Amino acid sequence: MPRKILNTLIFGLIAVVVAALGYWNLAPDSVRVTQQGGDDNVIDFYVVGARTVQYQDDGKLHYRMTADKLEHVKSTDITLIDMPRLDLYRGTELPWKVTSQRAEVSPGGVEVELIDDVRIARTDAKNRPTIITSSRMTVIPDKEYAQTEQAVRIVAANGVTTAQGMKAYLNDGRMILQSNVRGQHEVR
Repeated sequence: MPRKILNTLIFGLIAVVVAALGYWNLAPDSVRVTQQGGDDNVIDFYVVGARTVQYQDDGKLHYRMTADKLEHVKSTDITLIDMPRLDLYRGTELPWKVTSQRAEVSPGGVEVELIDDVRIARTDAKNRPTIITSSRMTVIPDKEYAQTEQAVRIVAANGVTTAQGMKAYLNDGRMILQSNVRGQHEVR
């Protein structure tokens, strides 16, 4: 279940970035910023203080995303995000909260790389927290897949699990911890 929620959170972050890019395409020219020059890293537009809210068809809150800054690199079609924060509700009252220091979204939103201090957290209805942390995580939304080669730590109500590397298949609700798996669990 936590894997499925993690994947959904990551997909929500991607959807928010795509929505922000759509906003840019509809924004007046006065909002757009174009830099001239031969530099390969030219930022052709940016958004400061990005906020996006999306609702489900039934009117319930799907997600809320904010970011300090979005920058689009013209030559590579990569979007750079500073301080992304995603609250993924998916129609429930208890959101998954996804944060990182930075993120990079590949052309077309095919991959999202969450970078530095990646944290995915949720407290359930019984007030039990689940927190997944890593230094870096790659998400492929169309395949509902997330992975990291970095150290990952999963803190749940019944214990702590650590590992080096993780593959999460969100559709299946499966998580594969790669190596050096350690767990400390409380029997109740």
